[in-house]
Amino acid sequence: MSSTSEWAASEAARRRTFAVISHPDAGKSTLTEALALHAHAITEAGAVHGKAGRRGVASDWMEMEKTRGISVTSAVLQFAHRGCVLNLLDTPGHADFSEDTYRVLAAVDCAVMLIDAAKGLEEQTRKLFDVCRHRGIPVITFVNKWDRPGREALELLDEIEREFRLKPTPVAWPVGDAGYLRGLIDVRRPGQMLRYARTPGGAREAIEEPVSADRAALEDGADWGKAVEELDLLQIDGAVHDQEAFLACRTTPVFFGAAISNIGVRLLLDAIVDLAPPPGPREVEGGGVRPVDAPFSGLVFKVQANMDPAHRDRIAFMRVCSGIFERGMTVTQAASGKPFATKYAHSVFGQDRSMVDIAYPGDVVGLVNATALRVGDTLYAGQSTVFPPMPTFAPEHFAVARPVDLSRSKQFRRGIAQLDEEGVVQVLVSDLRGDQAPVLAAVGPMQFDVVSARMAGEFSSPVKLETLPYRLARATDTAGAEALNRSRIVQGEALTRIRDKAQLALFPDGWQAGSFEREFPTARLDHLIAAHE
Repeated sequence: MSSTSEWAASEAARRRTFAVISHPDAGKSTLTEALALHAHAITEAGAVHGKAGRRGVASDWMEMEKTRGISVTSAVLQFAHRGCVLNLLDTPGHADFSEDTYRVLAAVDCAVMLIDAAKGLEEQTRKLFDVCRHRGIPVITFVNKWDRPGREALELLDEIEREFRLKPTPVAWPVGDAGYLRGLIDVRRPGQMLRYARTPGGAREAIEEPVSADRAALEDGADWGKAVEELDLLQIDGAVHDQEAFLACRTTPVFFGAAISNIGVRLLLDAIVDLAPPPGPREVEGGGVRPVDAPFSGLVFKVQANMDPAHRDRIAFMRVCSGIFERGMTVTQAASGKPFATKYAHSVFGQDRSMVDIAYPGDVVGLVNATALRVGDTLYAGQSTVFPPMPTFAPEHFAVARPVDLSRSKQFRRGIAQLDEEGVVQVLVSDLRGDQAPVLAAVGPMQFDVVSARMAGEFSSPVKLETLPYRLARATDTAGAEALNRSRIVQGEALTRIRDKAQLALFPDGWQAGSFEREFPTARLDHLIAAHE
């Protein structure tokens, strides 16, 4: 083994690349920022919902995110903790942005699943966990908002085990019911309780005080006794952390706390270092794997423009999968077979960025103004490598986009093309409508809000959107498209998706699609992957 490959493997072992996933409003961006605060990557946490006098969260950079208090794009934060380099990918929580979240999950080795103490498992949490299970991504669970009234801790664990068929193994256990938190027990260091004193507004780390078991029993008798008894029962039932079972996705380590008050966050951060897996071999198209000590390879999982309004640039986010990335190196773009120069490479922390000269497996590099790159692209050096393609989901909402000001047509076309390349929406066209009236296709309607906001704010070309009556898309071919366009009994339309030139047949509902199949029984009409599957 060469010194270069040994170096790559050694540095990979220090990396932890993970995503934070949750249902909307579970506190995901708050936890993201709290983790960065405890790793001393930032000195003060910002507001989550734009409270007066407070800045926005570090990972939410888009104006729409700051005003609405939700994350609608993915963000990358890199920071160090206890000798490890952590690459944290904050994801959109809203179901309308499922595609962006799914792409991020293709770039991580572990996920932190956030659960609201009062609401338990919610719809989007279930969907995201299913994706993690499908991809073989180990999941760490953090039960958030324990400083507010909520459900019983044992009840939440039962729900996780029942619905996910995953054994929850507590690593941090609450002393006191939800809303009446007295402290936490670090299961890995028994015999004491960690008591917390909050800082004003949760802007800084909560003060953590170790309290002996005797003192806890004296001062918090009933709550302490109940917590110890529950832990004993769980351990008798086999709810003890086993690293091999966790990596095999059979168990999930569970933590309790309150991200907005920074309670329990340090325990979670330490566990990410101790328990989350480092980068490992990655499956490639056609079978086999690419080991981390192989020559450089990387996966583009996200493209984002105009993160910095002052520069109006475009960044392709690439996960380093193997080998060593060096700025300026020339690699091969698998999709085209052409060489690609990596002159402008940045390390990104929310909206802030700095030049990066070298990166290792697990790191995320922002390739600036890489206009040739698309989501799902593989870059490599040495032996040809292609990573599996990113899924594209069946859209369920459709709208025709037109420029409000026809004199801004050039900006309109450029903006729509950029949003399509980023995957904000799918853009469909036809000869009948022309490029001045593309059809935007989305998994959820909030994607259209993002289009309207960004077209007006970033591309100076406000758009008007005309909703179409379609709710169903099927894959077809040229013959199927021609048949649909000449049908006299079916309401529908055939268009071409710009991104991959796929032809889609759109229908108002399943009944109309069935009528088309009966009218043209030999026409191709295939199901697409649904975001809710």
